[in-house]
Amino acid sequence: MKNSKQYQASNVKSSLTFYVLRVAHHVSRFALLLFPFLFLVLFYFYPLAAILQRSLLLEKGINLLALVTRLWRTSTLRVLGFTVGQALLSTVLTLLLGLPGAYIVARYDFPGKRILNALTTVPFVLPTVVVAAAFTAVLGPKSPLNSVWPGGELDLRYTVWAILLAHVFYNYTLVLRMVGGFWVNLNPHLPQAACTLGASPWRAFREVTLPLLFPALSATGMLVFIFCFTSFGVVLILGGPRFATLEVEIYRQTVNFANLPVAAGLSLIQILCTLSMTLLYTYLQAKLARPLDWQPPEVTQYRPRRIGEIIFVAGNGIVAFILLGLPLLTLVIRSFNAGLHYYRALFENPRRSIFYVPPIAAMSNSVKFALATMALSLLLGVCVSVALYRRRRGWLWDALFMLPLGTSAVTLGLGYLLAMGRLPWIGGSLDLRGTPLLIICGHTLVAIPFVVRSVLPALQSIPPSLREAAATLGAPP
Repeated sequence: MKNSKQYQASNVKSSLTFYVLRVAHHVSRFALLLFPFLFLVLFYFYPLAAILQRSLLLEKGINLLALVTRLWRTSTLRVLGFTVGQALLSTVLTLLLGLPGAYIVARYDFPGKRILNALTTVPFVLPTVVVAAAFTAVLGPKSPLNSVWPGGELDLRYTVWAILLAHVFYNYTLVLRMVGGFWVNLNPHLPQAACTLGASPWRAFREVTLPLLFPALSATGMLVFIFCFTSFGVVLILGGPRFATLEVEIYRQTVNFANLPVAAGLSLIQILCTLSMTLLYTYLQAKLARPLDWQPPEVTQYRPRRIGEIIFVAGNGIVAFILLGLPLLTLVIRSFNAGLHYYRALFENPRRSIFYVPPIAAMSNSVKFALATMALSLLLGVCVSVALYRRRRGWLWDALFMLPLGTSAVTLGLGYLLAMGRLPWIGGSLDLRGTPLLIICGHTLVAIPFVVRSVLPALQSIPPSLREAAATLGAPP
């Protein structure tokens, strides 16, 4: 009788412990998402709600049906069609040109590879004005390419080709980093086994390697498409007045015409399109992500020794130099046109103006903002990644945190000006406009999706057997 009661008490205690641990597990998942979600609500949804309220709800005489009718015009549909078309072409062109480079980064080890990886990352962080100046010099009538171009009359300024090439310039490194970083750990013996069984190298790539690469290719392609879909500076400067994306049209309606209802309507169209793409992307990622037989780079990489391999690596290096190196080299050469005059001007204030900020001070501010953004985005992004990893249907939350990537920077900035001047606070309101905190939070909002896209696939690729083995040995979650 006594043993029976002890057994029942032991069962009750075990059950209580199980349910307590289960509740704690669910609470920890929501706790990880709580602070990032509040951050998203405060610095994303609240500013958007403010601008939509100002432009659509409070302005007298606004008719939503009339607004929809105005948006459903030929000019708006033309802008939307061009936005989708140039983004699709840019994505395809970037993947086609970047895939051979990703293969070289993943499978070959050669001198200067680390320097090459670092140099290919530089275009991704260059300001739009700098890139536009570089491409104007490279694609204009005074381009160095005119010396080898038939007829010497190369001028691609204000054409679709200038926009496409600039988008490839910006996003080439995404293919190298994301696809190449995924490819480097794939087991090379799988396509080798297919070739041993009689498959040609192309068939082995198409039926073995390509399906394994599909999660990385789909993720990279969707990111490139979103970046090109929301392109602003490249289209505005290199496209000229003839071409406009949704982002450029939002800017024109807001700044040039002060037409907030139409700008807000275009922003809604952009957000809905981006949300659809993000939902599709995160759903595919959740379905396709699976633990793989990862191999270290020491196993998968080797030195190119055959003539064909050397020619392939060298040829891809020439293509990368023309796409990425030539605009940068043109900028460097032009910076020395007046000797060291422009470099000395970095430290000078020639007009002695109190409103003038020397470039060296601006560089210092940029580094400070970048470090603060890095710390905050890593903290929030890792919390989101771990929470999504623990959730079975986390792709909806994943899509939610991807939304800032597809939102117009012009609309979001206008929302900050309208909303952050009257932020509710204890005992009154708080004005964050013009403060470094708002700049850091705005940058963090866009940086969080990059952190999640980097950390979450790494978590999903960890074999569950490792965690199960650790739990069997007594390790808590």
